[in-house]
Amino acid sequence: MGMEYVYAALMLHELGKPIEEEALSAVLKAAGVEPDEARVKQLVESLSEVDIDEVISSAAAAPVAAPVVSAAEAKAEEKEKGKEEEEAKEKEKEKEEEEAAIAGLGALFG
Repeated sequence: MGMEYVYAALMLHELGKPIEEEALSAVLKAAGVEPDEARVKQLVESLSEVDIDEVISSAAAAPVAAPVVSAAEAKAEEKEKGKEEEEAKEKEKEKEEEEAAIAGLGALFG
């Protein structure tokens, strides 16, 4: 079911209006959506047994999930991490070469 149907139902609920087929269809039409009467009827029937306030309050109390990292962002982070590791390896190699050079000079003048 399209989210626009759910949003329309929530809007009616927020305004204290009954969630009925005619009202839901009117909200959808006002939003520029041609309502599918079967979907409207299904939603109205489904919501007739639901305490919307309870659902909203339980959803508000639910822990918020960590933001999802897109594949592109993850790849960019992995690439950046790889660069950092490569730079660290290069610095370690330079340090080892420098230490070897100092040890070599020490052996010459030792």
